[in-house]
Amino acid sequence: ALQENEIKLLTAEIERLKNFGCLGVSPSLEGLRDENAKLKYRLNFLQKSLQEERSKTAKSMININSRLQEIFGAAIQAAYPDLENPPLVVTPSQQPKFGDYQCNSAMGITQILLKTKEQKVSPREIAEKIAKNIPANECIEKVEIAGPGFINVHLRKDFVSKQLSSLLMNGVQPPAVGKRKKVVVDFSSPNIAKEMHVGHLRSTIIGESMCRLFEFAGYDVLRLNHLGDWGTQFGMLIAHLQDKFPDYLTVSPPIGDLQAFYKESKRRFDTEEEFKKRAYQCVVLLQSKNPDFIKAWELICDVSRKEFQKIYNCLDITLIERGESFYHEMMKDIVKEFEDKGFVQVDDGRKIVFVTGFPVPLTIMKSDGGFTYDTSDLAALKHRLCEEKADILIYVVDSGQSVHLQTVFAAGQMIGWYDPKVTRVAHAAFGVVLGEDKKKFKTRSGDTVRLIDLLEEGLKRAMDKLKDKERDKVVLTAEELKAAQTSVAFGCIKYADLSHNRLNDYVFSFDKMLDDRGNTAAYLLYAFTRIRAIARLANIDEQMLRKAAREEVLILDHEKEWKLGKCILRFPEILQKILEDLLLHTLCDYLYELATTFTEFYDNCYCVEKDRQSGQIVKVNMWRLLLCEATATIMAKGFDILGIKPVQRM
Repeated sequence: ALQENEIKLLTAEIERLKNFGCLGVSPSLEGLRDENAKLKYRLNFLQKSLQEERSKTAKSMININSRLQEIFGAAIQAAYPDLENPPLVVTPSQQPKFGDYQCNSAMGITQILLKTKEQKVSPREIAEKIAKNIPANECIEKVEIAGPGFINVHLRKDFVSKQLSSLLMNGVQPPAVGKRKKVVVDFSSPNIAKEMHVGHLRSTIIGESMCRLFEFAGYDVLRLNHLGDWGTQFGMLIAHLQDKFPDYLTVSPPIGDLQAFYKESKRRFDTEEEFKKRAYQCVVLLQSKNPDFIKAWELICDVSRKEFQKIYNCLDITLIERGESFYHEMMKDIVKEFEDKGFVQVDDGRKIVFVTGFPVPLTIMKSDGGFTYDTSDLAALKHRLCEEKADILIYVVDSGQSVHLQTVFAAGQMIGWYDPKVTRVAHAAFGVVLGEDKKKFKTRSGDTVRLIDLLEEGLKRAMDKLKDKERDKVVLTAEELKAAQTSVAFGCIKYADLSHNRLNDYVFSFDKMLDDRGNTAAYLLYAFTRIRAIARLANIDEQMLRKAAREEVLILDHEKEWKLGKCILRFPEILQKILEDLLLHTLCDYLYELATTFTEFYDNCYCVEKDRQSGQIVKVNMWRLLLCEATATIMAKGFDILGIKPVQRM
C-alpha cells in the first residue's frame, strides 16, 4: 500500500515537472531535468518491486483464517466504528453443520459495549449487524447466525478449488509474512570433551525444525551452536594431555574415547593436589593465548567436533559453530559497559548486577578476575543483537535455564541493547526426556544415555520392524530397505519429540514411536508412500499430473472431497501459528489430521476404478488424483520442516 501511494505521488510529481517543460526543451531547466530523471528512475524501481511483490504474493498460499479476519475486521469496523481494538475471533468449525469457519466476536463486543458505553445489546443482535456489513469478497458463500451469536461461515467451493489448483501449479509456497527479517537461533550447544547425550537430543531436533520453518517462510536465518568450548575445565584436560601424550605438539594424540579422557582428568583434579595446581596454571596460560596451550585446546576441540558431527550427519543438522571462546575477547567490554552505566555492585570481591524483578544477581566477574557463564551469555546476547542485527532471537534451551535466560534478557533490555516491542527475544524452553519408568532417561547402570547409542539402537529396531513385515523379502531392494530403515529410525526419533508439546517432559519409547498406528512418524511415512503410489499404479506420471492441474477443475461435491480440500488449505494458518508460538507439535497434529482425513476420502471416493473381474483400469478420476497429489505435496513440505525424509517405497 505504501509503495502504491508513493507511485501515485511520484507520477503526480513527474506530471508537474512536465508542465514546467523539463523534458529537455530548455537548457535553463537542467536542474529540473535531473530531478525528473531521478523521479522516473525511482518510479520505475518502485513499479518493478511492487510487481515482484504482487507476483510473490499471488503465488503465496492464502491463509484463509487471516483473510477471514480481514473481512470480519472490516465488517466490525463498519458496524461499530467507535470501538477501539474490538475482539476478532475466527476459528475453523469443529463440525460440518456449523459451516467451515466461525466468527465468535459478538460475545466479546457485548461485554465491551456494556462496560464502556453501558449499552446492553444481545450477542445475536451484534452478530446480525456484523453479518450485514460483510464486504464483497472472493471466499464466503454465505453466513448463518447460530445460538447466542456465533457467525457460521460457509466457504465458496470455487474459491477452495482455485486455491488447490494454485497449490498444484505453484507448489507449496510460504505464507506472506511481510518484511524479510533476520532470525538467530541458538540450539544444540553441547560441551567440548563431553559426549552428546539424550539431553541434547531435544534442543538439536527442535532447533533444526524451527530454523527450517523460518527459512521456508523467507526469513534470513543464522543457526548457532553455542559450544561449551572455554573455561576452567580445559586446564585439567590440557594438563592431562601433557602427561599422557607429551609429544602432542608434533604427533597428533590418538584420543579415542574423549569421555574416558575427561573422567580420568577429573579424577586426578579431585584427588591430586599437584595436578590441580598445574591445571590452574594451564588455564592462565590458555587465557593468555600461549601458542602451545592454544594448540592443545584446539586438539581437544577437534576430537569433540568429529564426534558431534557424526550425530549431526545422522540427523541432518546444519549449524555454524560459535562457542563461548568466540565471545571471550568481548567480555571485559561487557563488564566495563555495565560499570560505566552504574549497574555494577561489588560483593565479596565479585562484580554483580541486579536486574529489576529478579532476586538472584548476575555475576559478571569473579573475585579472581575471571569471567562467568553470565558474562559469556551477555556478550553473546549483545553480539547477536548489535552486530548480527537480529530481529528475532530464539534460544532453544531446556526449561531449567529459564530464570537464568530471562535475567540475561532483562539485563540486555535494562542496558538498552534492545526494545522488546521492536526485537523479539524468546526462550523456546523444553522439558526433559523420561524413560518408560517416568524417571530421567538413563541406562540400566544409571548413566546418561549416549546419543550415538540411541541412534544406533533406533536403526536396529527400525530394521527389525521392516523385517517383521517381510519388507526385505518381496517388496524392497537392498538399497530401498536401507533408505526405509534410516527414514523410519531417525524420522521416528524426531517425530516422537516434535509431536509432544515441547514445554512438557516426554516419555521415550521405541515401541510407541515405531508403531505404525496412531500419531507416529511410522504411520505418516507409510501413509505418504501409499498416497504417492496411487498415481504410479494408475500409470499417471508427473507430466500428466501437471497438465491436469492446469486444465482440470477440482470438483469438491462429495463431503469427503470437500473436507480434504479444506484441510489441505489450512497449512498456511498452521505455519503462521507456529511462527508466533514456536510450538511445533501443532504441525505434527495437523499432518496426522491430514493423513486421517485423506484415509476417509480414499475409502469413500474412488480415484481409480477397476473392473472387478479382470482388475483392469476402466476409469481414472483425475480431479481426485489431483487431491491425492495436493495432500502428498503438503505432507512432503511438512516432513521437510520437521527434518523427516520420506521414501517413495516402504
